[in-house]
Amino acid sequence: MDTDGYLAQYDALHQSDPGAALALLAGWLRTDWRPLFAELRARRPVLTTPAFTLVTRFADVTEVLSRPDSFTVAAYAPPMEAALGAPNMLTRDGTPLNWREKGLMQVMLAPEDVPELRALTGSLADAALDAADGSLDVVAGLFRAVPLGVCAGYFGFPGPDPATLSRWSRAVMTDVTANLPGDPAVRAASVEAGKEMIDYLRVLVTARRAGPEGADVLGRLVRTRLPAELGFDDERVAVNVAGLLLGFVENAAGSMTNVLTHLLAHPPLLARAAEAARDPERFEPFVWEALRFDPFLKMIIRYRARDHVLASGAPLPAGGPVLAAVASAMFDESAVTAPETFRLDRPAHTRLHFGHGPHGCVGVHAGRTVIAETLRRLLLRPGLRPGGAVLRDRGVFPDSLPLHLDSPAWKGPRA
Repeated sequence: MDTDGYLAQYDALHQSDPGAALALLAGWLRTDWRPLFAELRARRPVLTTPAFTLVTRFADVTEVLSRPDSFTVAAYAPPMEAALGAPNMLTRDGTPLNWREKGLMQVMLAPEDVPELRALTGSLADAALDAADGSLDVVAGLFRAVPLGVCAGYFGFPGPDPATLSRWSRAVMTDVTANLPGDPAVRAASVEAGKEMIDYLRVLVTARRAGPEGADVLGRLVRTRLPAELGFDDERVAVNVAGLLLGFVENAAGSMTNVLTHLLAHPPLLARAAEAARDPERFEPFVWEALRFDPFLKMIIRYRARDHVLASGAPLPAGGPVLAAVASAMFDESAVTAPETFRLDRPAHTRLHFGHGPHGCVGVHAGRTVIAETLRRLLLRPGLRPGGAVLRDRGVFPDSLPLHLDSPAWKGPRA
């Protein structure tokens, strides 16, 4: 970028070629998001383009995410519902279905599960690390493998095999979150994967009703008897269990990759985090602060259902998407003290990794536990060093990150 600044370049190009200006902005959002957002917060905190509106300050971002009457999740409905063949609480605002099923899944994903889930996560991570012969692809071998194992062991959704489960997750979430141009081939792959997934889950739910119900999340769901008039039948069980996979694997793997790459890029910080890894409570703040510097989910899409004036005074007319830039909000100096400093004592409300408002992550307790414990078990291993760059699918989803470790025979602390 030249010294004229992002906005000057965007405005000048927009006058002659709006399409090219949008492409330029999209590129900056992938590669230069931190300095771009800093300039926008200072000079144009609400940026209106022909394709979307970008909101960058903490107060405005959290307002957008807190007002589903004005800013809806309608943009997610076509791809998600095409894949699932049915509505989902993630695609509906303020409806009885959203109210009922969000509450039910919060009960099923009990905070009391955290100690056992941490133990399961740790055992899966240690098994993967013990099998590494001095090196591993940490994305495929750990950051995807552990969440897929948690899907099987905690959610009760093993899939025919981990590879198929992984394929379903990636195909659907590519369409939901990374197909803004509306590529029909991406949509078709998602619909095919979603149908396979729901067909599999229908059989699985029937089998679980006929056999041992189990103590996992699916077991709890099939043991729960709700009044028939609420409509929570086996089809709704299948849809909600599918939602557990779709909301979990890509976000967890992407978040862990970004935390690790930030730590590897700052060796003194990596050393501090590795020392803290002997204590889960001391270690966890390193995870969320590192993720603040490079969140996997940088913007959350909403659709402007009606005219709305933000508390800051910015008018947002009805129609079109608005991008709530959570990555920018977490660096807003009006809400976050010394945002450029790595600090472990930040209040939880300033961290937006799991969203905000009525569509905040239902599985936050599980997600926090799996991300933090997987990374902790990795950082307990000596000799951690990069073996190459991250490779990403569509520039979004991490697929590979080679990593070197010292002897796999190491038998250090496991707790």
